[in-house]
Parts: sequence; C-alpha cells; structure tokens
Amino acid sequence: GDIVLLAKPVTLTEGDRVTLTTDVPVATDGTSKPEKLLYAVSLPPVHGQIEHINYPGVPISSYSQLDVVAQKVSDVHDNSRGAGKEALR
Repeated sequence: GDIVLLAKPVTLTEGDRVTLTTDVPVATDGTSKPEKLLYAVSLPPVHGQIEHINYPGVPISSYSQLDVVAQKVSDVHDNSRGAGKEALR
C-alpha cells in the first residue's frame, strides 16, 4: 500500500531532550501494525542523537511507529553550542 509520512521540525536548545510523539513523526502504510512500520534515521541530528528511552546515551538508527506511540524515542541535544530545528528524516 501507499506510505504517508508527516514530520514536523523539533527545536532543541543546549542539553534539551524531546520525546517524540505522533505530533512529530507520524506515518501510515494502510495496515494496523505500527510495530512493523519502521523509521530509519538517515540524517542524524547535527547537535545530538536519537535515543530509545530504555538505553539513554546510545544512539539508534531506526525505531518503529509503535515506539513513537509508546513515547519510547527521544531526540537529545548534546550540549554543544547551537540549537536548531531538526527535521526527522
């Protein structure tokens, strides 16, 4: 089926952590199995990383829609200077 992805920018300042919710990345592929719909982090945040909340400090390169629905994924700023809008891709 068709895949539809909507993503909004996330703004972080030094040291911030934002838990991703379905307000940020939301996708649908026409099935009712969010655990099988996977996001791949093809371009990681410039000043931080994407993490699973059960493994803080460890960057991840993919996560599922079910992880987003369960609020298990965070965008974490690395405390370096600079903040910006990070588009999840």
